Amino acid sequence: MTKKTTTKKPSAFMKPVQVSDALAEIVGAGPMPRTEVTKKLWDYIKKHKLQDKDNKRNIVPDQKLSKVLGNSTIDMFKMTSKLSKHINSGEMAASKK
Repeated sequence: MTKKTTTKKPSAFMKPVQVSDALAEIVGAGPMPRTEVTKKLWDYIKKHKLQDKDNKRNIVPDQKLSKVLGNSTIDMFKMTSKLSKHINSGEMAASKK
């Protein structure tokens, strides 16, 4: 039995995306993979100690982050829906490379 060698198609998470200007202030200019955007966002949150001290699942946005997530405290699981409004995965991301 022989194995077929096929090239794997890159995951959709690894496809470069373009970020909004507000998000670029936090994670840097795009395009970059969605996973990298999330990683840099969490680095920013931890560096600036924006997690609620009593409930680490809640994020308390500072002035920069409030442009992306809004002014109120947000659950980390709801953060991705707010974040998606600042990510463009269309042709624009591929053309800016």
